[in-house]
Amino acid sequence: MEIHHKIFSVRDIMASEGLEAYIVSSNDQHLSEYVAAHWKFREYLSGFTGSVGTLVILDDEVGLWTDSRYFLQAEKELDDSIFTLFKMGEPDVPSIEDWIVLKLEPGSKVGLDGRTFSIDEIRKFNSKFKKQDIRLETKHFFMDEIWTTKPIMPEKDIFDYPIEFAGLSRTEKMEIIRDKMHHQGITHYIIGALDEIAWVLNMRGSDVPYNPVFHSFLIIGLDGVNLFIDPHKITSTTSKKLTKDDIKVSLYEDFYKHLSELSPYDNCVYIDPTRINAAVLSSLPNNMPRSEGMSFITSLKAIKNNTEIKGIENAMIKDGIAMVEFLYWLENTLKTSNTTELEVAQKLKYFRSKQPGFQSESFNTIAAYNANGAVVHYNVNEESNTIITPNGLLLIDSGGQYMEGTTDITRTIALGDIPQKAFIDYTMVLKGHIALDSISFPKGTRGVHIDSMARQHLWKHGLNYGHGTGHGVGCFLNVHEGPQSIRPVDNGIPIEVGMITSNEPGLYRTNEYGIRIENINICEKHIETIFGEFFRFRTLTICPIDLTPVKTELLNQEEIDWINNYHSNVYSKLAPSLNDEHKKWLKEKTKPIK
Repeated sequence: MEIHHKIFSVRDIMASEGLEAYIVSSNDQHLSEYVAAHWKFREYLSGFTGSVGTLVILDDEVGLWTDSRYFLQAEKELDDSIFTLFKMGEPDVPSIEDWIVLKLEPGSKVGLDGRTFSIDEIRKFNSKFKKQDIRLETKHFFMDEIWTTKPIMPEKDIFDYPIEFAGLSRTEKMEIIRDKMHHQGITHYIIGALDEIAWVLNMRGSDVPYNPVFHSFLIIGLDGVNLFIDPHKITSTTSKKLTKDDIKVSLYEDFYKHLSELSPYDNCVYIDPTRINAAVLSSLPNNMPRSEGMSFITSLKAIKNNTEIKGIENAMIKDGIAMVEFLYWLENTLKTSNTTELEVAQKLKYFRSKQPGFQSESFNTIAAYNANGAVVHYNVNEESNTIITPNGLLLIDSGGQYMEGTTDITRTIALGDIPQKAFIDYTMVLKGHIALDSISFPKGTRGVHIDSMARQHLWKHGLNYGHGTGHGVGCFLNVHEGPQSIRPVDNGIPIEVGMITSNEPGLYRTNEYGIRIENINICEKHIETIFGEFFRFRTLTICPIDLTPVKTELLNQEEIDWINNYHSNVYSKLAPSLNDEHKKWLKEKTKPIK
């Protein structure tokens, strides 16, 4: 069905249900960043394939909101005769709720599927709509009516994540959580985030591409646990283990009904309004006592234990070996022939797949040549696939899922001649990367406090980038996780010892090139003085940084020392596992600079 026919279908149902607007998110009912094909209704309606975007359909207009990572992609994919693109964060761009209020008359009705919006999102809409006498209804499930050909829900088996990688058993994790519940007078802790369920149960799956998670809901009680899941995913062996640990298995589709049947007497439920969908709240009895706050698991999962840290360090060595083999292949291939973005992505996956414990990529590899590199989340496909020649810049953002941990790395490679301004751009990005990696900061520091460290050298030249500088990374879980982040917007979360966060400043010139340098860091204790306790980052990623585009005269001695120390560590960690040719190549790429 063509896009305009799909929009007409939505409008037909809107008219029959008395709605003046309908909002479609990019979420599933677990509010996941990446979703199974079954839930990609916004993509189905709009043709926009970015992972973040919200669609608003009115009687005579359609708007789509997305962030700066997807501006260029959305411009290419959206039919501008149907859609208006709203670039979130840009000056004078209205929010979704402000635009709806501007367009609708008092007394209008707005509909959406409450399963795909968080409780906080609904509250935000309502706080604006009620002032204008606009009614929001959350039980309009258009996806089920319109998208009759949608893919079925995945039915893949789940499997145990061994304690040798997890560090703590699921019963130990439950004890920690129940202690928190007990102290807050909570009897039922409701969890909908897939990575949190996988973490606490020490289970993994493959329902969502690149994320080793499985569709389920979880309720942790003081005396037992109820897992709502498709029973076909559970083998008899796994079922026995769950039963032994007092985990009852119930049908996935019975979750909301179960909530409605909870007794409000002598019970109190705990929910995270940012990570639980609005249908959960509307399913609970009206008089059910509840407590709200950040999910306990969010903070527990973010601070890696010693076993997880050791595993991630091992995963980084494996990933570094694969990256060296790939970069060696790329350099030698371009000496005799051209290649393509798709071949680059496929080759990198091949080199990773040779490593023991490799499970999958951690996201779809971004292999972006020259102008495509300016599309922050560029998605190479058969149509966009570009021939790569031995000149210009190639941005490669990729990662792997290993049993020991999750990796995420970006390297920008000069393949030959590049524009003169690219030398300045690249050097400023590298200087920002080094500055953020080198700082010491007091306990309690939040990401917003140090984000400017990575941007300062770009700012001096009137340059900037639109995305965040750092995100949390899971341990054989989602490549993007919270609660910490490093970005200009304050989320109130301090960076703590044991948190693993990316460091990825960049610079993007539309229709020319993109530059990004990304490593993964762990926060560690540094020093304690009369002024308090101070932390610092330690780089975990092990892969050479291309120095060809660097103007060394713009580096100070501390930055030169950082590069030389980093490359010395890369060589010492990877050389023992490389053959002679790769070792020789790496020796050249990590030789000291002056």
